[in-house]
Amino acid sequence: MYSEADRNRIEVIKKHIGEFPDFPKKGILFKDIFTALASGEVCRATKELFLSYIKSSCPEIDAVVGLDARGFLFSFLIASELSIGCVGIRKKGKLPGETYSVEYQLEYGIDVFQLQKAALKPGQKVLVVDDLIATGGTLEAATKLIEMAGAEVVQCLAIMELTPLKGRDKLKKYNVHSFIQYNDI
Repeated sequence: MYSEADRNRIEVIKKHIGEFPDFPKKGILFKDIFTALASGEVCRATKELFLSYIKSSCPEIDAVVGLDARGFLFSFLIASELSIGCVGIRKKGKLPGETYSVEYQLEYGIDVFQLQKAALKPGQKVLVVDDLIATGGTLEAATKLIEMAGAEVVQCLAIMELTPLKGRDKLKKYNVHSFIQYNDI
């Protein structure tokens, strides 16, 4: 599925991802993309991996939606490289104007996501990007917001996935992809 260059990029990213036990609460082993992004080599590998994958698997997207907050980094990067729109989904109270809202369950609590009503147009084909798929709550909420706006979710894409948390189960009707899967958490 991946080219040799993409497999090498994944390994570069994987070896730099930090792990923090008991964050944000006891019993959670937090996988930290920011630790990895402190390396210029990882930044370049991440950009090239995203673009290589997107160009081959979903080249017809009109917009990239990034999830608060790490997904913002990737969505802007991808959008600027592809010359398409970049839209942010944020936590409640962070966006001005009229918004759609969805409550969602995190692996460690409940939160609310919002999308500005004017951010997406009906019929737009959207790629949703985040750093991590855990329980699937944030991605599920994002897909609901995108569909409220009348846009179409083409794919959900993340750097990492915690497979034992079965986040994909909430996203069965979508094409979901992650580059790194962790089977032990």
